[in-house]
Amino acid sequence: MQAVLDYLQRHQSRFIRELVEYVGFASVSAQSRHREDMQACAEWLAQHCRGLGLEARVYPTEGHPIVVARTRRRRGRRHFLVYGHYDVQPPEPLELWQTPPFSPTLRNGTLVGRGASDNKGQHWAHLKAVEAYLRTGTELPCDLTFLIEGEEEVGSRSLSRFLRKHRQTLRCDAVVVSDTGLPARDLPALTYALRGIAAFEVILHGPNRDLHSGIFGGSVHNPALALCQLLARVHDARGRIAIPRFYEDVLPLTRPERSQLRRLPFSEKAYRKMLGVPALFGEAGYTPNEQRMARPTFEINGLTSGYQGEGSKTIIPAWARAKVTMRLVPHQEPQRVLRCVEAFFRRNCPRTVRLEFQPGHGCPAYRLDPTHPDAQAALRALRRAFQREPVLLREGGSIPIVHEFKEILGTETLLLGLALPDDNAHSPNEKFDLEVFARGQQLGVWLWQELAGT
Repeated sequence: MQAVLDYLQRHQSRFIRELVEYVGFASVSAQSRHREDMQACAEWLAQHCRGLGLEARVYPTEGHPIVVARTRRRRGRRHFLVYGHYDVQPPEPLELWQTPPFSPTLRNGTLVGRGASDNKGQHWAHLKAVEAYLRTGTELPCDLTFLIEGEEEVGSRSLSRFLRKHRQTLRCDAVVVSDTGLPARDLPALTYALRGIAAFEVILHGPNRDLHSGIFGGSVHNPALALCQLLARVHDARGRIAIPRFYEDVLPLTRPERSQLRRLPFSEKAYRKMLGVPALFGEAGYTPNEQRMARPTFEINGLTSGYQGEGSKTIIPAWARAKVTMRLVPHQEPQRVLRCVEAFFRRNCPRTVRLEFQPGHGCPAYRLDPTHPDAQAALRALRRAFQREPVLLREGGSIPIVHEFKEILGTETLLLGLALPDDNAHSPNEKFDLEVFARGQQLGVWLWQELAGT
């Protein structure tokens, strides 16, 4: 394996130049004006994979293209699917970027640009590891398929249909996803659990039109006030969600799980400073890391009602709306939780307004047994790449496609993130640590050796 590792070291500068070119594509899936950029990025990626010796194809979809690149399949060998996405979040607000988001810049050992960390740099590390195998004539011990989509940031609308259509050729022993994080540069992690999600909107309808607040105020229940009063009943004073049966299927954290979370570097003072808040708030009895990684939540994402323009407009608004997402933990079923929440709102909604409840998207939480042989193989690969004992991590985010892999392909997913907590994913000045990039390539080298032997 030394020839493969030496190849990686010799070619780091070129790998970074290629990543700069890749990140330079304005592949923003949410904005229609970037449709040509999306197509160009997919074509560029497929062409690069062909140049490495992979068989690569761009598949059109109703949305944005999917790139599939694979090694030659051989009977009797384990087959693994590497998932990533080339689409990125919108870069706005542009004025907060220190350098243009699609003119990637090297700064203090990082690459700054939209998509550098989420997710181009992370799956680029895996591609470069495979390149090292192929260019040195070192036999890969397993077969690999790269599946890189262009709609992750808008809900992966086309990918489910693609997985079902190509189920036979995509069947694999496990899926590898590097689209999560590691707690620190020198602390590698296997994420064994993700929270699920359930979204909804609640609208309170009051009068049949906006009313003059002087003429009618005092005789009509303001829908904005009624909505605030209703939402205020969701949490009790100890930060616990007060909706009956909400926690019914939630399993308590085990002692080993809490022990693993305590291994994470954490300073409450530094955390508050990073977030810019005077104090933290969360469910009593749990640490901040437990609250944000392993407990269910109810978060108001947006509140809308009445006049939002310049100056004042003295009205009682006709309606008020809240957008909510709930992060769920293993064993919570999104539809059942939504039914509990709707029943709570309808039971507590005053008769002075009419409630409309609109369920949204959702997916269950995901959990991989850390004792699974492939999980243990991934932990061994992390040790070899980072020369440190890895941590088992639960993450608070949701990756709905992981549930799809389980449901459609029948396989588990190994979540081996390479993003640092301060990489500014989805924020201005997104960056990717180049030391972690190099370690990620080494991870890709050792991972296939370890997985092939399980």
